[in-house]
Amino acid sequence: MPDQRLCILSSAKSQAAETAAILRARFGDHGPAQCDVIVAVGGDGFMLETLRAYMKAGKPVYGVNCGTVGFLMNSPDLDNLPQRIAEAETAAIHPLSMKATDEAGEHHYALAINEISLFRQTRQSARVRISVNGKVRMDSLTCDGVLLATPAGSTAYNLSAHGPILPISADLLALTPISAFRPRRWKGALLPHDAVVRFEALEPDIRPVSAVADNQEVRNAVSVEARENRDISMTVLFDRGQSLDERILREQFDY
Repeated sequence: MPDQRLCILSSAKSQAAETAAILRARFGDHGPAQCDVIVAVGGDGFMLETLRAYMKAGKPVYGVNCGTVGFLMNSPDLDNLPQRIAEAETAAIHPLSMKATDEAGEHHYALAINEISLFRQTRQSARVRISVNGKVRMDSLTCDGVLLATPAGSTAYNLSAHGPILPISADLLALTPISAFRPRRWKGALLPHDAVVRFEALEPDIRPVSAVADNQEVRNAVSVEARENRDISMTVLFDRGQSLDERILREQFDY
């Protein structure tokens, strides 16, 4: 429907701001509460920021790429934007919920669209115990880090860490080590989407660990609980023929 009301947001980068200004002049601009579709102009990072900011608004989000990779974005072609949005294919994305406890006993809560990660903070490797649904599955993983990724995030840092690519409709999460030292040959695991994963930092006084939900960091974490939150569903729009399923499939054939 060409008469959809658009809310056009942009990152602070000059190209994104200029593109957003052109779109506003051509197609109008409405506030997030009044719009039918939120248009995020920028890169993948700005798309994640937009999804986090409006994940409970119930509005679909369409990305216009002014970044580098643009895996979650669409072509910066400015013509026929309302028609492209009306014909777009949808993908439903559920975030991960993180509860991290730091060395002072303080609890920190965050949501992640791509992944929840643990990283070593110093030259010392991290040592992490991993439990799934209350049962210890790995007593000690010595590594640079470990992450839990959603299907949407499986082609991001998870893929760079040699984790598996997950179809967007898969009811799975990817548990992937980052530069595992012991056990050296452990490549990770596929978990059902409703799994509750608990990470515990071993020897945190000499092997401090950071917990990160996308780009939200908690320093000196001693334990992290991660699970998918199906109470929240975000709709991302992709140009026809360029669905998220199609992009994930292309990644597996490297083209």
